[in-house]
Amino acid sequence: MDCRAGCGACCIAPSITSAIPGMPAGKPAGIRCIHLTETNLCGIFDHPDRPKVCAEFTASVDTCGSHRDEALILLTRLETETS
Repeated sequence: MDCRAGCGACCIAPSITSAIPGMPAGKPAGIRCIHLTETNLCGIFDHPDRPKVCAEFTASVDTCGSHRDEALILLTRLETETS
């Protein structure tokens, strides 16, 4: 599955415990990453300081569903089940 440009669910729903430029303590679940643009694209996608967890995330039907709203639901559920 290809990532849907402009979705941004993976930059909102999950927590990120590693440091992010400008967010040294990481990002809580349900909070937009400060690097998520208004068009829901990663502003540091090609930056070497982009967290490893972000770089390793791969879109799949299991996590992203068929549209952005479903991705937010699925990723939020996964966050809750694994926290």
